[in-house]
This record gives sequence, C-alpha cells and structure tokens, in this order.
Amino acid sequence: MTKEAKKAKKQKKNGKHLSDEDLAAADLHVGDLKAKTKKISTKAYEKELARLQVELVKMQEWIKHEKLRVVVIFEGRDAAGKGGVIKRITESLNPRLCRVVALATPSERDKTSWYFQRYVPHLPAAGEMVLFDRSWYNRAGVERVMGFCSDIEYQEFLRSCPEFERMLVRSGIILVKYWFSVSDEEQERRFQKRMNDRTRSWKLSPMDVESRSRWVDYSRAKDTMFAHTDIKQAPWYVVKADNKKLARLNCITHLLSMVEYGDLTPTPPQLPPRPKADDYVRPPMEDQNFVPDYW
Repeated sequence: MTKEAKKAKKQKKNGKHLSDEDLAAADLHVGDLKAKTKKISTKAYEKELARLQVELVKMQEWIKHEKLRVVVIFEGRDAAGKGGVIKRITESLNPRLCRVVALATPSERDKTSWYFQRYVPHLPAAGEMVLFDRSWYNRAGVERVMGFCSDIEYQEFLRSCPEFERMLVRSGIILVKYWFSVSDEEQERRFQKRMNDRTRSWKLSPMDVESRSRWVDYSRAKDTMFAHTDIKQAPWYVVKADNKKLARLNCITHLLSMVEYGDLTPTPPQLPPRPKADDYVRPPMEDQNFVPDYW
C-alpha cells in the first residue's frame, strides 16, 4: 500500500474529511485488494482455457483465409507472466502460421543500424501472426534504465516509434500491444520461486537481479513510454498480472476480440481403410539402433 493510500485509509476510518486525491488513493487500494483476492479454481481455469484455445484455432484459420497480418507485442516487468500467456496462445496453433519472436542482445552491427531494422524482417506476411516476447520497446525500458542507449537515441525513439507503428497499421497490419502489470510483492515471490526451482532458475538472469533494485526507475520509464506511444492507432492494453491464471484468460479473451473472425475450421478428413502392403519385407530389427527401455 502506498503512503497516500495508508493516510487516506486512516483518515477515512477516523471520519476525517478527505480530498478527492485521498479518496482516489483509498479506492485504488481497495481495488488492488479485490484484484489480489480474486481467484479461479484450476478446474474452471483449465476448462475456460481449453475453450479459448479452440477459438484461437478458429481465429488462426480466419487470419490464414483472409490473408491478415497480425502483430502482438508482450511487454512488462521481469516475471510478469508474458511467456506464460504466449505459451498458452501458441500451444494449439500451427507454428508455420503463428511465430514467436524473442530477439537476443543487439549485435555490434545492430547497434549501428536503424533501430527498428532488426525487427522488420520478423514482421508477418499474409496469413501470419507474430508474437513479440519483448520488442522494440526495449529501448524505452531496459535500455533507458540500464543506460544502454544515449539520451539522444532514447528521445529519438519516443518521437519515431509512434510514426513507425502508424506506418505498420496503414500498411494493413493489425497491431496489438499488451503491458503485463505485476506488483513488486508478486514479482519478488516469483523471483524467489525461480531461485528454488532447478528447472526454472535459468529464467533469473543477472539483469533481472539488477532490475529488481530499480523498480521506481522502471516505473518512470514505463510512464514516459505510455505517454508517448499510447496512440489511437496502436493503444496499450494493460493486463493485471498478479494472478497468472486470470491474466492468461483475460489476455487471450481480449486478443480474440481484436480480430473479427468466423469459424473456418476445416472438417477433419475421413480416414479410408489402410491398404495392405503384401510386397513389403521389413529389415531385421536387430540391425537398427533403438533407444533402451529405461522405463
């Protein structure tokens, strides 16, 4: 709870007059508590996720048939749940039509090129959907906070990014941008969980540890980014991400609403009787290398 919210809550309890700002702070805290206590059972979550994944397949077929081009950007703090929702979106889709782009650190050549240049080759062709697990917004986030870009480069990004995105939209691309919002308490809990899980500890990088101590700097950078790039043609959509299950369901449901699609799911083909191969003689099995039966 913020200092303002604590003050407002105490004054409200004591019956003191509150300003509009104090009331807003108190109401915001109540809203945060409601959001954190809202839950969904695993059974209900899995049932709804399965239903949404069927809808994603329908949307994919529509994108293919109508030759649409869709770009979805996933941004947010470390451990906010971006990868989790991307996994749930893609696991039932055709990887030839739906691709995930997660670029590594820029090369020396990348650093001397037009900033957006390394992202352009990954944009979708007709009938494709591309999911960016982090994107060109690295410049407004980690590069700004960690000092990986100059102030001139940063200011130029804030000026040119809206024009770049307007150009994409004018060219016919459907551009959807998500920001996954996670509290510092929940991020800390997830970091601790990653540290104690040997199958997921690789997700916690030295950069994550460094960013952990710069929470306010990232908050300021995000606020500035929104102020410059939350444009009519490509607005930001904030996903409340403290509850992973609800965040996934909400994000996927919203994504489905961003593309007007019909049901073009192809009818499964009928399987005729398998023909007999009377003239085939299988080579001796002992001539082949088999994986041992460990189990």
